[in-house]
Amino acid sequence: MRSRPIPLCWRSWLSAVCLALPAYLVADVALAQEAAPGAVLPAMAERVTACTACHGKEGRATADGYYPRIAGKPETYLFNQLQNFRDGRRQYPMMNYLLANLSDDYLHKIAGFFANEHPPYSPPVPPRVDSATLERGRLLVTDGIKERRIPACAACHGAALTGVQPAIPGLLGLPRDYINAQLGAWRNGVRKARQPDCMATIAHALTPEDINAASSWLAAQPVPPSSAPAASLPASLPMACGSMTQSSGAGR
Repeated sequence: MRSRPIPLCWRSWLSAVCLALPAYLVADVALAQEAAPGAVLPAMAERVTACTACHGKEGRATADGYYPRIAGKPETYLFNQLQNFRDGRRQYPMMNYLLANLSDDYLHKIAGFFANEHPPYSPPVPPRVDSATLERGRLLVTDGIKERRIPACAACHGAALTGVQPAIPGLLGLPRDYINAQLGAWRNGVRKARQPDCMATIAHALTPEDINAASSWLAAQPVPPSSAPAASLPASLPMACGSMTQSSGAGR
């Protein structure tokens, strides 16, 4: 039987991991104990080679729309997601494998590195849906659906939808298919966060049509010049969310 060739994405990732894992392990041990006198550790840009192999240079995302932008996200949000993958709350084999043996201290180092990267955003892709679907998405994102107790996305992710410190990510600059996949993962119980899991509650209340409308509208919006996460929300969150009450726990 002829074996199937390894897909290009997997080959690129495996090559990057083989190169980067020795540096990861050296760095992780060095964070747990004092390095030997005169030891020279790789710079963080070298240690995160396995990350940028999929997430693109500086974590800016890749053109295929599958791997999201991680550059410039709030540091605590990134840490929470790294911890979620390591501890099994989020499922993706490459991420689960890569992070399995890394300490919280080192996850903070990785999160801090990408939180401080700010490469330019790509322009939005023209929407592939009709104007009625886009308007439905806009209303869901900006106003929510009060009769179904679905809060507006902007109520948590900020009026500008660029995220909120310390642990809420921005929703702009993400591909439609990625947003669909994440909301679907919450809706189907594949993606989880520390309880109370507010995003799971919201996703379960959304219909597939809601998800398509919201993701289509979000993906069609340009990122504002000031894309930094807001310092705080003007009002309290519309529902309890474990990612905000425990900063070292699971995030969205």
